Amino acid sequence: MTSMVDRYFNTLAERLERVRTTQAAAIEQAAELCAASIAADKLAFTFGTGHGALPALESFPRTGTITGFRPIVESTMISFHRVLGDMGARQYRFIHAVEGYGKAILNSHQLDPLDTMVLFSHSGINAVILDIALECKARGMKVVGVTSLPHSSVTPSRHSSGKRLFEVADVVIDTGIPKADASLVIEGLEHPVGANSTSVTIAIAHAIVATTAEKLVQQGIKPFVMVNPNTTSKAEANAQNDRNYEELWRRLKSR
Repeated sequence: MTSMVDRYFNTLAERLERVRTTQAAAIEQAAELCAASIAADKLAFTFGTGHGALPALESFPRTGTITGFRPIVESTMISFHRVLGDMGARQYRFIHAVEGYGKAILNSHQLDPLDTMVLFSHSGINAVILDIALECKARGMKVVGVTSLPHSSVTPSRHSSGKRLFEVADVVIDTGIPKADASLVIEGLEHPVGANSTSVTIAIAHAIVATTAEKLVQQGIKPFVMVNPNTTSKAEANAQNDRNYEELWRRLKSR
């Protein structure tokens, strides 16, 4: 009998392979947009709510990423791991469904029409993610949507526009994750376990960043790469990463 460990990793490997074989062109297109923004001295923003904030966070500044990616992470939408009390699960459940909040978030960032926005949302149906997508489009920005078409295509929008993320984005990367996300059934247990969406979207995020770096190099532009300071070359790594932060500050100061 196949163990639960094997079942989980086999399922995850199958889903990653599906993304590799069916979404490579979309990831290339997303990287083209991000590279164009960075090459123009602009930014490639990343955003998600809930678990969608995790791939957004992975895009910068961590080892192997490049300056030019700029995560927008709202603490009200990611800190619900404590469940109860301040910034709990009930507050998150309320706030990510409130229209207008996404536009307020964007108003706290000086956006440029040449910036790109990469949005991560499994369902792609809730108010804040649609606020962000629609407002970025209205400001002339290109939008990349990383979302589950098996989920979103059969689920009505919860935004007054009636739109879902895949219907707004210029480039759509389909995670292929089923509607329920978790899909491992245990006999005697009513609901499935073993979610895959976060692992798959983080892999997609790093594929976008890596491909963006490659496209910049092909244009003769050397990107500022974050390196690992937890080695014997800590001082050298910190110096390089500080230069990367200075480059980010330079881009922000020009706004």
